[in-house]
Amino acid sequence: MPTRILPAVGDVDAVRSLTTLLSQLPDAEPVAPVVDSTQLVDTLARLAAESVDELPEVVVVHERIGPVPALELIREVALRFPAVGVILVTTDASPGLFQAAMDYGARGLVAMPLSYEELASRVQAVAQWSAGVRRHLGHGGDVFTGVGGTVVTVSGAKGGVGATLTAVQLALAAQASGRTTALVDLDLQAGDVASYLDVQFRRSVVDLAAITDISPRVLADAVFRHDTGLALLLAPGEGERGEEVTDRAARQIVSALRSRYEVVVVDCGAQLSGAGAAAVEMADTALLVTTPDVVAVRGAKRTVRMWDRLQIRKAEETTVVVNRHTRATEIQPPLIQRITGTAVAATTVPAHYKELQGAVDAGRVHELDSKSVVKQALWGLAGELGLVKAAESAHKGGRARGDRGSVSLFRRRDGGG
Repeated sequence: MPTRILPAVGDVDAVRSLTTLLSQLPDAEPVAPVVDSTQLVDTLARLAAESVDELPEVVVVHERIGPVPALELIREVALRFPAVGVILVTTDASPGLFQAAMDYGARGLVAMPLSYEELASRVQAVAQWSAGVRRHLGHGGDVFTGVGGTVVTVSGAKGGVGATLTAVQLALAAQASGRTTALVDLDLQAGDVASYLDVQFRRSVVDLAAITDISPRVLADAVFRHDTGLALLLAPGEGERGEEVTDRAARQIVSALRSRYEVVVVDCGAQLSGAGAAAVEMADTALLVTTPDVVAVRGAKRTVRMWDRLQIRKAEETTVVVNRHTRATEIQPPLIQRITGTAVAATTVPAHYKELQGAVDAGRVHELDSKSVVKQALWGLAGELGLVKAAESAHKGGRARGDRGSVSLFRRRDGGG
């Protein structure tokens, strides 16, 4: 059986030399190369959603791939697609880099300039390893497989537009429908998830920031199990400690959560940090919450443009959620879509703050009345995004229309979803 090899190379000259050599390897079947980290992960996720057998046996990652650094990308691939063997191509073949690559999950390292013999030897060894892992998985092994859990980030166009309430209710809807769900507060300086859910817990996301290999036990120690069943990973009580959560730490934390939970909802707040940017970039779905007023919509447009400039996320890969919507407002969702260039969720959240006030003031938004039209809309949004199970969405989510009943989300959804 031919070995399928997927090159991930951003450099044009390196692509040419690498694909030429790969095509000469015996029993090799190189596939079209991907040019950046986002395209690689999306391609593997799409293939894994069909079957683990559709995944390439070998992925070759060039050291200058971007925007995610090569070692971080290798770690994510190793965590999410454990049946895929990764080879790092690099000009630095030092023992230190070799050890680092192995620690991050690579199965081999090839030095540049490329040698046919070395490349052939590494590809053959990694392909054999991959075949062994797949045989194990095919016999009921307990290794985590597939695309992993769905990651949804919720950001605010500006402060006070309802991003945290949206994140909390989406997580509650997913958990209530039977999906294992984690809610992460990456609004590191001003996170309010703990206040909204009446939680006092001494551990936070900062406790995971300095750990290079997050084991299930370490993760369990940092997570708080809420009465609703949600797994909470909270923002630090001391806002200045938020600086300890780097983009690298955030990638590792989100990847670890994705491997343990079916749904991971991340509240990124309204201020962009390195950690929040990493989460938005990794997310299957990135939501941007706005209200239908000029200031908030301008904020949404500003955020979308900034994400694009920083190569975090393209406008068409972002979904805007309109909160506090009324039919009387001059700014309606189609106009917001034209202004921002994003998709806009079909579900809008009505302006009924009075029914929220009691639950918010008590810090117990999880006890919000099921008759609340705001709750029904937000749980309906969870259904639209495919976060709730189909069997539960009809009577758990109130107005849950468009539920796809799937854990796997693709970044771009047609029709504004």
